[in-house]
Amino acid sequence: MAGNERIFGGVVGKAVGKAKEAVGSATDDDDLVREGRLQQVQSDAAQEAEETARESRAREARGEVSERQAQLEAEQRRLSNELEAEQREARIERDRREAEQRARSAAAGQQADAEAHLAAEQDRADESVRAAEEARVRAAEEANRKERAAHEAELRAERLDPTEDR
Repeated sequence: MAGNERIFGGVVGKAVGKAKEAVGSATDDDDLVREGRLQQVQSDAAQEAEETARESRAREARGEVSERQAQLEAEQRRLSNELEAEQREARIERDRREAEQRARSAAAGQQADAEAHLAAEQDRADESVRAAEEARVRAAEEANRKERAAHEAELRAERLDPTEDR
């Protein structure tokens, strides 16, 4: 083989190598036979290297796809967790508003009950004052009647016995 001769790889290189080996065998040129075999081995190695490189690129591509898929799944989990957190916060806020509304309603009910109780107590107190005033008026009238009766009795007694000192 000449030093400046280029050796083809792949299928062409293997065919050229076989041709050199055949020509070398036919012409009893051991160097050409050796060169043909060497070219065939180099062609096989080049094909194997190319296949290995192809497989490596395919594995790398699958790895990138797997990595991207893992990233997408992680993003999906993050978004799902974020959505769940927002839903949880919305439920908490809704529950808080409902609790506040129930508390306001309960407070309003208690206020109404207290006002009704106060009004009833005020009515009872007013009734007691009215009844006491009526009793005082009756007692005063009764006292006036008795005083008049006593005065009239004194006058009658005076008429009956004007000299007696009373």
